[in-house]
Formats: sequence, C-alpha cells, structure tokens
Amino acid sequence: MIDLSGMAKFGVRAASEGPVARALGTGFARTTRGPDASLVVGSGPGEWLVLAEQAASSDVRARLESETQSCDAFASVVDLTHGRALVRLAGPRSADLLSKVCSIDFSDDVTPDGSALRTSVARLVTDVIRDDQDGVPGYLLHCERSSGRYLAEALVDAGTEFGIESIR
Repeated sequence: MIDLSGMAKFGVRAASEGPVARALGTGFARTTRGPDASLVVGSGPGEWLVLAEQAASSDVRARLESETQSCDAFASVVDLTHGRALVRLAGPRSADLLSKVCSIDFSDDVTPDGSALRTSVARLVTDVIRDDQDGVPGYLLHCERSSGRYLAEALVDAGTEFGIESIR
C-alpha cells in the first residue's frame, strides 16, 4: 500500500456526451491515459477525475482548462489535490483484500484493468480505480482527505492475513 495523496487531482464536470467528454476521451466507469501521462477516470456521468504527477500538475491543469474553455457548453475544472486522499493497493492478493471491505466482485471479468467505480469501501464512499502496473494487479482508492487515514487503517487491518506492507 502506497500513499499517493500528494498527486495532483482535478475534478472535471461537463455534459456526458458533449465536447469536453469527447476531448477527455474517457467514458463512464473507464480510464485512459491522457497525452501528458495523466490518468483520466470516468468517475460518474458527466464527471471525471484526472490524476497526474505533481511536477506535471500545472501543464495538466492548463490542458484541462483549455479543453473546457474551448467549447460553448458549461464545464468546470476544480483542483482537488489537497482535499482528497489517494492510496495505491497493489499485489497479487489485492483483490482478495478489497473483497473483505467491499461487496464488489473484483474478478478480472467484472473489474478488469482500466475499470472505475464509486462504492463503499470499509463503509466509506470511495472511488476504486483498477490500474495494473507491469502485470501486477493494482487499485487506486480515492476518498475525502479527512477519511484517508481511516481508509488506510481499515486496509491494513483487513490485509494482515495477506502480509500487507505500507510504503511511505
């Protein structure tokens, strides 16, 4: 488990079928990589979460604002970086651990790499984003920053039987 709360996080809201949605190129419940290596998450109808390395945050924000301002439709970009927590849970048993604190089927057929959903994890509203790296199953868990410590502690508690290790 790795704390990634310092990553840049932007919330984008726009019409789900409009020009901003087309520019972002990510449908509801899916993820794609942006041209700047950002991760674009279709987190809800007409709602996207864009994650980026902190070093690229100003470029990503400028791109998002340009995309939203270039259309006639209403759209917004909000910097969520300091108000949201982000944890990466990775490893061959990560789906088993999540199944202990969430009632979602994390099998590859139901939640393959690149899928995204909003659900309850340890009774906390959390965005769960499947983001495998180098063939290792991984999940990004995104919640309100004030609940981040609770989420991390719940994951550690649920993961003791799997030998969970916390990094950073």
